[in-house]
Amino acid sequence: MAQCLAEAAKSVIALNPRPAHLIVNGDCAMSNGRETEYKEFLRLVEPIRAAGITVHVTIGNHDNRENLWKLLPFLKKEHMGVQAGVIELPHANLVLLDSGRKGILGQKQLDWLAKELDERADKPALIFGHFNPYPNRGVRPIKGMSDGAALLKLLAERKHARGYFYGHTHEWQHDQRDHLHLVNQPAVSYYFGKGHAHGWVDMKLTEMSADLELHCINPKHKQHGDRRQFSLKDKKK
Repeated sequence: MAQCLAEAAKSVIALNPRPAHLIVNGDCAMSNGRETEYKEFLRLVEPIRAAGITVHVTIGNHDNRENLWKLLPFLKKEHMGVQAGVIELPHANLVLLDSGRKGILGQKQLDWLAKELDERADKPALIFGHFNPYPNRGVRPIKGMSDGAALLKLLAERKHARGYFYGHTHEWQHDQRDHLHLVNQPAVSYYFGKGHAHGWVDMKLTEMSADLELHCINPKHKQHGDRRQFSLKDKKK
């Protein structure tokens, strides 16, 4: 698994133009967030940081918040949990959520998200959280977060919320509910079954769209190079 992340890091660094930000959407650890796991994770992402790419993370069900803050010194405690981060980019704002180890956002965080989105309604928003917001329809069914319906309702009420990105199910999927696109990212290193894609997603943002491309660890995988695009703004009538 470490080799998969090392290979992904090399591919990300080789992109031209090189991205400014990289988001690990939960599960930086494999078991329960032991210190040794985060030391290894830090070693593996250090080349990315050395290349000038800012690394952000969300909390997954295998993570331990306190060990993350302690052992990944480039993370700021105020950017985790309920005060998760907002990355302000020229064409969109990226909002990072903490769905915890059990897939629960909680009312306090939902209120925080609503406030952050309402204060930034002049720009499209893309939201990132580790857990799937509804039961997964893939090869390995996974229930998802317990308050996912509340999250989807909140995002449905805000037309500038254009996408929710999640992991947890380890599958590459794309769904749409009115203006909201739901992107299921595959795992970089750990895949559930033979034939599943594992890799990373390159996202390029323009004024009007988010352009996604899947990069599989195995370049011969049938899903390698799969592209998806969705609009960040409604077309003017």
